[in-house]
Amino acid sequence: MKALEHSNHIELPDQRVAVCGDWHGNVGWARMVSRALPYLAPDAKTMLHLGDWWMPPKTVDEVFSGTNIDRIYVTLGNHEQWDEITPLLEKHPGEAVRVSEITWLLPRPARLTIGGRAVLSLGGAASVDRESRARGAHLVAGRSDHRRARRRGYLRQPGGPHAHTRVPSRYTGAPCSEDPPPNPHGFRKAALEASSASRARVSQVWDAVRPELLAHGHLHVGAGGKTADGQRVASLGRDGHQGNLGILDMQSLRMTTPSLAILRGMANDGGPRRTREQRANSTAEALHSGVLDGLKPTPRAVRDAQDYIDGVRSLEEILEDVRQRHTRRPTEDEP
Repeated sequence: MKALEHSNHIELPDQRVAVCGDWHGNVGWARMVSRALPYLAPDAKTMLHLGDWWMPPKTVDEVFSGTNIDRIYVTLGNHEQWDEITPLLEKHPGEAVRVSEITWLLPRPARLTIGGRAVLSLGGAASVDRESRARGAHLVAGRSDHRRARRRGYLRQPGGPHAHTRVPSRYTGAPCSEDPPPNPHGFRKAALEASSASRARVSQVWDAVRPELLAHGHLHVGAGGKTADGQRVASLGRDGHQGNLGILDMQSLRMTTPSLAILRGMANDGGPRRTREQRANSTAEALHSGVLDGLKPTPRAVRDAQDYIDGVRSLEEILEDVRQRHTRRPTEDEP
């Protein structure tokens, strides 16, 4: 792996970007994402990857050569080619390093500006399976991004999105039990404590920056939620799982996450690519249960499908609109 270019200033005009969770070097999955992206977000030129990348740089260029993606910024995770990456980052401290035609590896931490918004990237995470891995070869050392972020003044700018590979330990989107979590894989106590400490450091950044949106990978779970005070969290799934790809609007910070079925359908598993009208019709059929009775999708269903294909509205927004359209308000005379 070689440094082809390095920069300490990244400012992009993009209004929509693709965001991906863990890939673990899965080239086949990357190909499927690359085939679906031109239909899901033809205007997206930038991809933000949230870690556990481990992709061959030259292969990435080939995989995305037929798309509009011309730059991928990688927030490095805990499972990477650290024996090759570490020397590059140490040679260019605090700078992003380009290692292929489109792949940039971000320092830890990094500040970007995208669509006029400030984006903070933190990399690395404590591995609960760290004792079974070779330190330095594919396991990141547990250095504190929080201290470096504070030293560089990144913690003094609230708001904006925040790309990360870990989730804050005090995220309150769902109630938490006071009981110790189960440990079905039998990880050692020291590894679990290191993971807890790692998440605690992220919480310090979360409290200092107070981002409008935090996006993270690492946990292999596609989900999302909102804290009691209105901050939003987007958790992206791993390669081959639900919620690995998101399309983020940089103005509204709304993220659309196409389902696994839609992603595979648009990629079409290498078959002939369908037109936009064909894709919209098939999506409309999926949104209109009447098709099971041989009925055509309603004009509303077709419009909903086109909005989803074009990224105008997320699936959650469409479903809420459908719910409101079909919910009858009781009259004053009704009990």
